[in-house]
Amino acid sequence: MRWAVAATDDGGARLCPLDRDGRPAGPVLREPSLAEAVRARPEVERWVWRSTAEIYRRLLADGVRVERCYDVEVAESLLIGHEQGQAGQARSLAAAWARLHHLPVPPDAPTRAAETQPSLFESGPVPLPPGTDEFTALLEVYAGQLTRTAKAEYPDRMRLLLAAESAGMLVAAEMSRIGMPWRADVHREVLDGLLGERFAGGGEPRRLVELAEEVSRAFGEGVRVRPDLPQDIIKAFARAGILLSSTRKWELQRIDHPAIAPLLAYKSLYRLHTAHGWSWLEQWVHDGRFRPEYLPGGTVSGRWTTNGGGALQIPKVIRQAVRADPGWRLVVADADQMEPRVLAAISRDPGLMEVAGRGEDLYADLAARAFGGDRDQAKLALLGAIYGQTSGDALTHVAELRRRYPAAMAYVDEAARAGEEGRLVRTWLGRTCPPLSADPADLPQDSEIPAGYGNTSAARARGRFTRNFVVQGSAADWTLLVLATLRNTLAHKALRAELVFFQHDEVIVHCPAEEAATVAAAITDAADTAGRITFGPTPVRFPFTTAVVESYWDAK
Repeated sequence: MRWAVAATDDGGARLCPLDRDGRPAGPVLREPSLAEAVRARPEVERWVWRSTAEIYRRLLADGVRVERCYDVEVAESLLIGHEQGQAGQARSLAAAWARLHHLPVPPDAPTRAAETQPSLFESGPVPLPPGTDEFTALLEVYAGQLTRTAKAEYPDRMRLLLAAESAGMLVAAEMSRIGMPWRADVHREVLDGLLGERFAGGGEPRRLVELAEEVSRAFGEGVRVRPDLPQDIIKAFARAGILLSSTRKWELQRIDHPAIAPLLAYKSLYRLHTAHGWSWLEQWVHDGRFRPEYLPGGTVSGRWTTNGGGALQIPKVIRQAVRADPGWRLVVADADQMEPRVLAAISRDPGLMEVAGRGEDLYADLAARAFGGDRDQAKLALLGAIYGQTSGDALTHVAELRRRYPAAMAYVDEAARAGEEGRLVRTWLGRTCPPLSADPADLPQDSEIPAGYGNTSAARARGRFTRNFVVQGSAADWTLLVLATLRNTLAHKALRAELVFFQHDEVIVHCPAEEAATVAAAITDAADTAGRITFGPTPVRFPFTTAVVESYWDAK
């Protein structure tokens, strides 16, 4: 049973049951409380609403959890991408309604800056035209989206993708509310040990000042160089007769000069200071929890991003601060060789599926069969096939893969060819990469598509991107279903365990120590279930390496 629900300005709700075609199956009801309206209907299997970020955040604040939802904004983004190959298009209810009625499409509201406290001046949802009833618009758009979904290249897969992305929105909202356990005192100890004391007036900490002075001395007496300014560094080396095109680590490491060691040390500590230093700690960690705002599907390939906080780039040294509560544990699970296994599943290559269905170390198994036992060569070859490495040793290795796994190689080759020719390229479930002819201005600011996109000269770069997109994007679709399955399993088992972190191929659950074994088994089961649901029956296994620890630091 599905119900549509919309919040009203006074904290209430309008809602009604829906039939299979998305039409009202009963009267539209008015309730004085959104939370109580949802809480009173546990039999509803899926709630249809305009935005999880808007509605579910309110429900969680009132202690209401829902099993499933259909997010109209998420669906609009995926459907318009599938239909027109356009990334980053307006996806609000107002935009979807305008498209349905062939009217000018209003742009989405600007993404608000991440904040630690709610703002009194948030813009709210994009308004509908005057005189347009919001709930009626919600029903019209939902019914229209069901019709559009039925016209997709693979309707059942698209329905699954919409459900999975909506489930990801629920997980993201819950993780943001729960927060990752974080010991601010441990974080400060790490900063103090690595950076030294802070000087009065907000200047750089002692160790950065010392390293900056060491860098300057290396260029001669009386020379002052700002190591935080790339152009300053490039000019200083130029005066020393060394030409640099950038200050990237790999380029600096090739140089024999006394400034290199302190400069690399400075750059590493400077990143720590600016990205996860004392200011970050004061802004983001409160009451023993780090609560970032996760953005599912934040990139073209479906990978998650965050709105501030840098949750997906936590430095290894700072992971010491991520510690379970007393009596609790962190169950940290990493998907093993996820993308090669996904390639086996989507290509249906018999040989590669057999390898991916045996043992937990796919590279070692592959090495024993095709590379004389050399695991490093097997890994280089398989990742080279996915990422489009076509020169040097990788070319020889890829040739061996073409001979042994022709269907897998043909799959990524065709994706690359389609990308070069400007055709639409889709993941297994139907997430779509924009074509070469798309306007670069229409792409999201954090788009993964190569620089120069839209120019003929960038065709090969896009081909390399789409070669990887079909694998990486399909992996992102699979992980959504892993999260959805794990979330529901934890709830149905009435565990106290909480999903607190996710990035790409890693998930962390915070749970009482006595629940850790159950949680670890649930993660394994969720991976297997998600594999069957996403890719259908295949012999491919999707194992996780799981660690039960008190500190995130100990899991790596």
